[in-house]
Amino acid sequence: MSYLPTCTAGSCLAYLAVKVGTARKKYDVKYPDMYSDKEQVFNCIQRAHQNTLEIYPQWLVFQTIAALVYPLSASVLGAIWVTSRFSYAWGYYTGDPAKRMHGTYGYIGSLGVIILSISVALQLLGVF
Repeated sequence: MSYLPTCTAGSCLAYLAVKVGTARKKYDVKYPDMYSDKEQVFNCIQRAHQNTLEIYPQWLVFQTIAALVYPLSASVLGAIWVTSRFSYAWGYYTGDPAKRMHGTYGYIGSLGVIILSISVALQLLGVF
């Protein structure tokens, strides 16, 4: 059951990547340029994807560890995190970077799986 948020996160990453590819064509940003000197909206679209890629590996590790012992809780927290990445991106896509804050509820998912991972570690150490 807990694999669902992980698979959905992969779909989220693919969606964000497609949005960047589409924006590259629309705003005429050629490879290998990561950002545009002229187009703020393109840069916001690129950053939404890049930021998600930057935090995905850590989230995936904590999600996996948490799911070993707490599969239902990890699934719910994972679903929260994944939906927040969409909210974050859609806010950012407006071209107003402040609107990316619509996705801040994702910290519930992130911090939740980190706390559950710590709990798993403490259990393995025999602390409780």
